[in-house]
Parts: sequence; structure tokens; C-alpha cells
Amino acid sequence: MQIKTLDIVENRKIIHIDMDAFYASVEQRDFPQYRGKPVIVGGAPDKRGVVAACSYEARRFGIHSAMPSARAYRLCPQAILLRPRFDVYRRVSSEIAEVFRRFTDKIEPLSLDEAYLDVSDSQLHHGSATLIANSIKQAIRDRTHLIASAGVSYNKFLAKIASDMDKPDGLYVIKPEQGAAFIERLPIGRFYGIGKATEAKMQALGIHNGRQLKQWSRAELVSRFGKAGHYYYDIARGMDNRPVVNSRIRKSLGTETTFEHDLGDRQEMLKVLNELAASVAQSLQRRKLHARTLTIKVKYADFSQVTRSQTMEEAFNDIQTISPVLSVLLDKTEVDEKKVRLLGVTSSNFLVENGSDNHEQIELI
Repeated sequence: MQIKTLDIVENRKIIHIDMDAFYASVEQRDFPQYRGKPVIVGGAPDKRGVVAACSYEARRFGIHSAMPSARAYRLCPQAILLRPRFDVYRRVSSEIAEVFRRFTDKIEPLSLDEAYLDVSDSQLHHGSATLIANSIKQAIRDRTHLIASAGVSYNKFLAKIASDMDKPDGLYVIKPEQGAAFIERLPIGRFYGIGKATEAKMQALGIHNGRQLKQWSRAELVSRFGKAGHYYYDIARGMDNRPVVNSRIRKSLGTETTFEHDLGDRQEMLKVLNELAASVAQSLQRRKLHARTLTIKVKYADFSQVTRSQTMEEAFNDIQTISPVLSVLLDKTEVDEKKVRLLGVTSSNFLVENGSDNHEQIELI
């Protein structure tokens, strides 16, 4: 039975499509004067903004997403800094999704600019996932005038890594018989799901690549890394049985804001939290949802952060219910001792209006 299951998994054909420098590429497409120049899409450098995306011209200066805009501007003072136009990016993302549907109905979006596609049962191009991926890339280019990279493999983990191998405009294939050797050679920092902190911890343990990771037993990895150890054990062996899920259900809805200057006044923080909560409540009402759990997020001036949550006996979607809880949650933080650079409010644990569990896709406000 195990052999049969393995055969089914290895016979899968998964494509991961990742748009190259998506936000910045849209800007360069729409505004020809930006083409060939370093473009940064993100917040203002003098207001603690961060880089949401940057063009490949900007990346040559060491700029990358999530970098503070101020640092990016220091690395490349001649860069063109643009505020995001999310309405445009969403519209283009919808066009890309229409392209995907020409090839398969098994589509799992991860964000506006990337998605998994399962083409295991497709008869297009005589069932060749590589040729299908190439056709998808060309169809996206024809429809949007934008460039995508594709990774093709027998599971989601390897397909996602493959899409990043030959960017931009890449098409990289990892066949079942190639998976084990590919993973053994892969530097641990290239593993999807292993961040900088875990990479450093693994390297301190002498784990620098997939081959060394594979030498650790499941029990040893769980002992060192908790539940994540199961995931590390499996991916070291190329094991990822997760299906491509057509509709991804997000289980929370919230919003947050970063301040131009650190806040030190508790009443001012409560005012901001109430404004954020009012936006969350309006969004709940618009979607005809009720939530059971309220969470606040606090990022301090030293960049450390905490979350504090409370689950209510009665589901809520109004600011009148939310507001008193905000003060209670804020009391459980260190805002009286530390200044604050970011506050956020999130609702979760949803019910729809008829009292049943919600299955609608929820997005960040």
C-alpha cells in the first residue's frame, strides 16, 4: 500500500508560477519612463516605510523586499520610489488567474503574484507539465506583457523551490528521479519554510545542506525544533503530500499601521486601536461575518513584538463589543515601559450570520 501511495504522489505534476518582481514590473509596464531603471515600490523612506517589491535593476544594489525604505534609498539614491497601487495589482492578478483557468481548474493562489497548479490529469501537450508551464508563461506574457517564472515537479515543496532557480523568466524542472540528489545539494537557506533564524540554528548544528539534514532522525529534529522537526524530516527526503487546494481559506481578518514616530502615550495607542478595530468591524459586517476571537499586535521600538488575544463567549462584528476588550489586551503588554512603532487588530474564529462555520476566503483589509 505504501508503494502505491508513493507512486500516486510521484506521478503528480505540480507547477508553481511566480511573477517576476510583480509590483515593480507592473509599474515599468504602465510607465515606460521607468523601464531599465531601479524601481522601488513601498512606503516613504522618511516615514518608516518598507520595500514591498523592487525591480531587478534595484536588486543589483542589494535591495530586497521587506527592507526598510530608508536603507534601500541609501543603497541606491537614484532609485525611483513609488507608492503601491494595489487596485491595479489585484486587477492584473485577476487577469493572470484567468490564464491559469485555461489550463486547469486545480489552482491554489498563494498571493497576488504566485500560485500552484496541478496539471496531473491534463491532456494538453500530451500531458507534458514542462510544455504546459511554458505555454502558461507565454499566455501570461501575451495577456499582461509581464514575465513569470515557473517551477515544475512532483510536489509543492520542490515546485516552489524550482520556480526560484532561474529567475527572471525561468523554467526549471525537478523530476522524481532527480528529487533526492537535488535536495541533498541544496543549501539549507534555500529550503522553503526555513527562515534566517532556523538556518543559523541548523548551521550551528552542522546542518548546511539537504544531505546533512537527512542524516538527522525525526526524533532528533523534533527534539531540536519542535513540531517543525516533522516537516524538516520529510522535506529532506522530498516528501510533501499536500494537495493543490482550489480555494485557500484564510482564518483571520485584520489591519495594522506603522507610526512615523514611536508612540509612548497609552491613550493615543487606544485611539489608534479603536480606529483599526472600527475598520475591522466594518469589514466583518460587509462580509456578513461574526468573529469569536480578537487579537492585538504590538511591535515595540526595539522591533520585538507581541500579540494578545481574547476569545469571547458571544461572536461579535461591532465596534461596541470590540472597544472595551482593546484596553484589556493592551494592559497585558509592556506599552507603559516601551515605546511602540506598530499596532494591529485582527479578528478570527469566524461564524457566518446563520451561525455556521465560515468557508469564505478572507483577505487583509
